[in-house]
Amino acid sequence: MNIGLLILSIILFLIVVVLVLRMHFLHKSLKEIETVFSHILKSDTNALITTSSSSKVIKDFVICLNKELGELRTQRMQYQNGNQELKRAITNISHDLRTPLTAITGYIDLMKQEALSPTQEQYLNRMDAKSNELIELTEQLFDFSKTMDIVGELPKEECCINEILEETLISYYTLFKEKQIIPEIQLCEEKVYKLLNKSSCIRIFENILSNVVKYSDGNFKVVLQNDGTILFSNKATSLDATSVQKIFDRYFTVENAKKATGLGLSIAKQLVEVNGGSISANYKNGILEIKMRF
Repeated sequence: MNIGLLILSIILFLIVVVLVLRMHFLHKSLKEIETVFSHILKSDTNALITTSSSSKVIKDFVICLNKELGELRTQRMQYQNGNQELKRAITNISHDLRTPLTAITGYIDLMKQEALSPTQEQYLNRMDAKSNELIELTEQLFDFSKTMDIVGELPKEECCINEILEETLISYYTLFKEKQIIPEIQLCEEKVYKLLNKSSCIRIFENILSNVVKYSDGNFKVVLQNDGTILFSNKATSLDATSVQKIFDRYFTVENAKKATGLGLSIAKQLVEVNGGSISANYKNGILEIKMRF
């Protein structure tokens, strides 16, 4: 009886050892597959997943993964090709629009030199304003087509946020004066340095300030904190809480505003994220606040 139990115990022990070893090799094979799969996804390669396991289940699993990986690559290629076609179409449209718009603005300037009645001057001024809006939108379309190429990391360097923000604010001084906007500027005394692409950082600030010029009702405040957080705020009665939730969408426009464009803040958001930062918008008591941090 004791011998029988001993033999049974030995058999059970051997079974357990075999199962443990099998589980160990399965786990090792899965970790191996996970490592290779992660590397393939992060790199631009046509390599396939391989395994050293002799298990039929693992081999069938690898075959299935390679099949899905092939379909994923096909879809990625189709997306990239479609993205390039869209970029070319937007660029071509922008160029095609520029020629007639330039001619229109030229004729408008010539008409301004003629003797016109008050009604004619009123109509001409409206035509001038609308043509300028079209020119601005065309430029934003062209800028947007260029940002579609931003898929990786931009070349970065140590940049002083204080200096870039101050220089951009100075460049908008004339526009602020024309719109009777008196900016309240609070920049921390300590120099804030971040690893950024300087040209894209300038474009971010320009797009946000351009948005301020469009929608501000006369006041504007910008605050730079020691940790690199930047707060832009202005009174904007042409907006509401619902529209602000979509303000970073690519094709969103504010229809009830004096001017309706929908690409500036979308481009700003994309550039902020490419630089490793975050941006958000909040609307409360008629005040639009854009918060950015690198």
